[in-house]
Amino acid sequence: MSFYSILGLVVLGYMVGWFIISLIKQRNDVADTAWGLGFVLLAWVSFWLGEPGPVSLVVNSLVTVWGLRLAYFIHKRNHHKPEDARYQQWRAQWKYFYTRSFFQVFMLQGLLLYAIAVPVLFINQARSDFGWLSVVGVMVWLIGFWFESVGDAQLKKFLSNPANKGTLMTSGLWKYSRHPNYFGEVTQWWGIFVIALGIPGAWFTIIGPLTITGLIVFVSGIPMTEKRYAGRPDWEEYKKRTSALIPWFAK
Repeated sequence: MSFYSILGLVVLGYMVGWFIISLIKQRNDVADTAWGLGFVLLAWVSFWLGEPGPVSLVVNSLVTVWGLRLAYFIHKRNHHKPEDARYQQWRAQWKYFYTRSFFQVFMLQGLLLYAIAVPVLFINQARSDFGWLSVVGVMVWLIGFWFESVGDAQLKKFLSNPANKGTLMTSGLWKYSRHPNYFGEVTQWWGIFVIALGIPGAWFTIIGPLTITGLIVFVSGIPMTEKRYAGRPDWEEYKKRTSALIPWFAK
């Protein structure tokens, strides 16, 4: 069985396991916690199966830091709270809820996870040494990690203040981007792609950053988040003056 086939089965088993957990806990938002942890698992299984070099160790460490931080952040956010509103809505709307959950939430997430992780898998199967692209890629990743972690921390602090209830977060990094955390996540995966380019034949791994960018910009990131605020005067004003994703000075 090939390297990529084995990893595909790993992802399949991993997501089936989380689907079973969702049935036991009766909440589908466990899939959000599973997201970051899945990349950590896939990175180290591919490391073990492949021919890792020094670059592989660095990239896997970056993925582990990102995945564990994100999983912990989401777990803490959802802990002792009702199921996320998106999943509650689907629970009420979907006729065959569990069947659709299995395929539309968990299996689809596994497929996306696999596609996004392709640069990591490629790096882990091809022993490589450090080059200038490795340095550039790590720097790009660090910029992304800073935006995502700082943006999340600023939003968490803002929401924890009762005085801010019902108001919009428009300060800190959120003054320059409506979604600095999403910008950070996208940037990290482009950084890992740049690292992969140091290995011959890596251009096909662009599927990873393109998938996460498309997902966030057009599907489940920005569109789903902003839909909740559509029509609010303060939101429409904020939207007019603030960049959607890439940080820039307010108009």
